Amino acid sequence: MSSEPRSAAASQSDFAVTLRILPVVLYTFLCYLTIGVPLAVLPGFVHTDLGYGSMMAGAAISVQYLATLLSRPLAGRTADTLGPKKTVLYGLAACALSGVLLLGSALAAQWHAVSLVLLVIARLVLGFGESWVGTGSITWGIGRVGVANNAKVISWNGIATYGALAIGAPLGVAVDHWLGFASLGLIVIALGGFGYWLATRMASVPVVHGERMSYRSVFFRVLPYGLGLALGSAGFGSIATFITLFYAAHNWPNAALSLTVFGTMFIGARLLFANTIKTYGGFRVAIVSFSFECAGLLMLWLAAEPTIALAGAALTGVGFALVFPALGVEAVGLVPPASRGAALSAYSVFLDLSLGLTGPLAGYVAGEFGYGSVFLFAAAAAAGAVALSVALYMRAGRGVGGPATA
Repeated sequence: MSSEPRSAAASQSDFAVTLRILPVVLYTFLCYLTIGVPLAVLPGFVHTDLGYGSMMAGAAISVQYLATLLSRPLAGRTADTLGPKKTVLYGLAACALSGVLLLGSALAAQWHAVSLVLLVIARLVLGFGESWVGTGSITWGIGRVGVANNAKVISWNGIATYGALAIGAPLGVAVDHWLGFASLGLIVIALGGFGYWLATRMASVPVVHGERMSYRSVFFRVLPYGLGLALGSAGFGSIATFITLFYAAHNWPNAALSLTVFGTMFIGARLLFANTIKTYGGFRVAIVSFSFECAGLLMLWLAAEPTIALAGAALTGVGFALVFPALGVEAVGLVPPASRGAALSAYSVFLDLSLGLTGPLAGYVAGEFGYGSVFLFAAAAAAGAVALSVALYMRAGRGVGGPATA
C-alpha cells in the first residue's frame, strides 16, 4: 500500500527535475537549430552552386567540428571558472555571428572562392559556438539539479540537440526552396540573438570550488570512453554529411526526411530508454546501442530503395541515442566536481574529432567506392566501438545489473 505514494512522489520529483533542466537545454536546442537549418542545404550549395567536388563538400561541413574540437578545452575551463551562464552567452553570440558570415557567403555566391572562404569561416565560428553552448548548458543543468541527475541532464541535452537537427534540416530545405539560400543566414542570426536574449534573463548557478585536475590529466582519464564515442559518432557524421548526396545518386526524393527520421527515433529512444543507464550500467547500454547502430548503417549500405534507407536511418538513430550519456556518465564520474566542465569538454572532444574526420574520410571513400560505401565505413567503426565497450566493461569488473558510476 505504501509503495504507491512513494512511486507518485518519485514521479513528481522526476518531473520537477525535468522542469529545471528544460529551460537550460533550450539554449542547446536553439544552438543546434542554427546548425540544422543549413545542414541539408550546404553540401548541395558547395557541390552544385559553387562547383566543388564531394570531398570539398564534406570538408566544408566538417570544418565546423574542427573548431568545436579546438575550442572545447577553453569552453570547459570557462564553465568551471567563470560559470556556465557566461559560457552559454559567448556561444550563442558566436552562433549569431556565424549567421552574418553565412549571409555574406550567399550574397557572394557569384565569386566562388570568396563565397567558400566566407562559408568556411562561418562554419568555424559556429563550431566555436557549438562547443561553448553544449558544454555550458550541460554544466548549467547539472548545477541546477545536482550530480545525481547527470544522466538526465546529458540525455535531455541530447534530445534538444537532435530534435533541433530533425526540425532544422527539413525547415532549411523548405526555406531555401521558397526564399533562397541567403534567407538561411537571416534565420541563424535571429535564432542566435533570441537565445542570447533569453539566457541573459536566467539566473546563473554558483561556480564549484575545490580540487581541479589539469586538463591534460582529465583528458587522459576519459580517453578510453572518448574513443568509443568517436567510433560510434562516425555513423551520425556520415548520415549528416552524405545522406543528401547518397539520395541524389540514386535519384530518390526527400533526402531531408532521413535526417528527420534519424532525429525522431533518436529522441524517442532517449525518452523511452534513458533510465536503462541507471538500471544496467553505462557500459552494457553502450554495447547494445553500438550494435543497433552498426545494424542500421549496414541497412543503409545495402539499401536498394528509399524505404530501406529510411529504416536504416531510423535504426541508426535508435542505436546512437544513448551512446553519449551511456559512456558520458562513466567518464564524468572519474573526476572531482570542480573539474566536471573539463571532463565534459574533454569527452566531447572525441565527438568533434570524429565528426571532423568523418567528412573528408567519408568523402574519399565516396569518391573511390560510391556513396553507399560511406555507411559500410561507418558500420565498421560502430563494430569497433562494440569491441572497445566490451573491453572497458570487462576492465571495470562490473557485476551483473550494476549501476553506472554516476
